[in-house]
Amino acid sequence: MDGNRRWARLRDLPELEGHAAGVEAIRALLRHAVRRGVPVVTLYAFSRENWARSDEEVTGLFGLLEAAIRSETDELRAQGVRIRLLGRLDELPEATRASIGEAIDATAGGERLQLNIAFNYAGRTELVDAFRTLAAGGIPADQIDESAISAALYTAGLPDPDLVIRTGGEQRLSNFLIWQSAYAEFYTCDALWPDFGPDAFDAALLEFASRHRRFGR
Repeated sequence: MDGNRRWARLRDLPELEGHAAGVEAIRALLRHAVRRGVPVVTLYAFSRENWARSDEEVTGLFGLLEAAIRSETDELRAQGVRIRLLGRLDELPEATRASIGEAIDATAGGERLQLNIAFNYAGRTELVDAFRTLAAGGIPADQIDESAISAALYTAGLPDPDLVIRTGGEQRLSNFLIWQSAYAEFYTCDALWPDFGPDAFDAALLEFASRHRRFGR
């Protein structure tokens, strides 16, 4: 979800206004994804690298997340959306952890769309945590294979992504689902995230549908 800050700067607005506009884009996209029958959506909301931003911006992002969860949980539950967090939840502020935990519990019965929120997430950190889990379980080295690693990831039990969409003209992976995206298709567009609406999402899906996937073969 790239381009929130650039979107704000282009309009001479505070950067946090760009993030707020990005939240509105998420709301519209999720409604559309449910209508389209998309089974899984993963949003890269806050990377571990984002801690390097100003205290004001980080605090503002946490506030936006908490407010969005409080205001949207009932609607997401009504739409059949189930929320899951990917990342190190234990490192987040207590209020943020509480908001996320309540939303996860409230939407546990959702069966139409799995919404994964990657927050305080980094792909390499996920792998480190997975390897630590395997080591703590005493699994012999010769029994560690791709299936064992996948089962120890934050995404255990979820399908690997078919399509990774990158907005804002960016063309790099940025430490996002680096294990799971091995055979994902990539789609990039110049639209800044707040401008990435349902039509732009449909264009990405149409492009994806036209591709012949080889899965490394």
